[in-house]
Amino acid sequence: MQATDPRPDPASPLPFPPIEPWQSGWLAAGDGHALHHEQCGNPQGLPVLILHGGPGSGCSPRMRQLFDPERFRIVLFDQRGCGRSTPRGECAHNTTADLVADIERLRLHLGIERWLVVGGSWGAALAIAYAAQHRDACLGAILRGVFLTGRADLEWFFVSAGELFPESWRLLDEAAPGDRERALPDRLFDAVLGDDITIAIEAVRRWVQWEATLSDGSAAPAPEWADAGERDALLAKYRVQAHYLRRECFLGETRLLELAARLGTLPVAILHGEQDRVCRVGNAERLHRAVPGSRLRIVPDAGHNPFSPGMLQAFADAVDFLHGQAIAAPR
Repeated sequence: MQATDPRPDPASPLPFPPIEPWQSGWLAAGDGHALHHEQCGNPQGLPVLILHGGPGSGCSPRMRQLFDPERFRIVLFDQRGCGRSTPRGECAHNTTADLVADIERLRLHLGIERWLVVGGSWGAALAIAYAAQHRDACLGAILRGVFLTGRADLEWFFVSAGELFPESWRLLDEAAPGDRERALPDRLFDAVLGDDITIAIEAVRRWVQWEATLSDGSAAPAPEWADAGERDALLAKYRVQAHYLRRECFLGETRLLELAARLGTLPVAILHGEQDRVCRVGNAERLHRAVPGSRLRIVPDAGHNPFSPGMLQAFADAVDFLHGQAIAAPR
């Protein structure tokens, strides 16, 4: 899971200046889906694929600034139904297996032999699923803010974490109508995916507010839409997220950890904020145990935000480590 792209922190400058893509376009993926992708940095550099979180979020320009544009060929794409991919918000023919196939389709389309795979939150789970199935196409992986996709993660995020911020949680609960004997996640997903647009919009507002509250560690205001386009984009994002979360992202914790165990000796760096209230630090510890030889770094004074100072430094260190491992890997 991942909240809406975190607000910029002036005390946390990104490692590299803004850059523009030297190539972008759409790749037909079948079943009516077209994937928006872009490439930045050095066309001759080490290829690195960035997998965004959510599910449903889409890529942001700030993700380009996490890698040295002289050393890396930086590839980003918006997953099915997300961001600039079309049709936006589409849930039909949209499963984790579809996304894994899309990633491999994109690699072949771009003519990349092997690449580093980087993902945060849901992106970390998707990176595991892809690397387990296409290990020979991967040079290594950086997995940040680990989301294990199972019922325990959903129970924490939507129910148990309510004890930390009871008033914000109450507003979320009230935005999910229906029989109170049913669990909040089920009612919330029904509201977001339902036909009543007024109910769906209010459910999304409170969901965004709840994510921001957990991520920031203090009560956050509910968002107000700048225009109908912004509202519709956020509604599309959370429709995709509800579609995935109610199905445990078509994975579940047990299955995801089984896939992680297949990574074997692939270089893997796991980063997790010690103060992460969206995805608990125990997730990273369980993943570390499942992946032999993985490197685990628990980052003090960091939460789920990938752009906090401590996490940015940990990420830079992991990038240097994986770059060295990739350069030394036999061809």
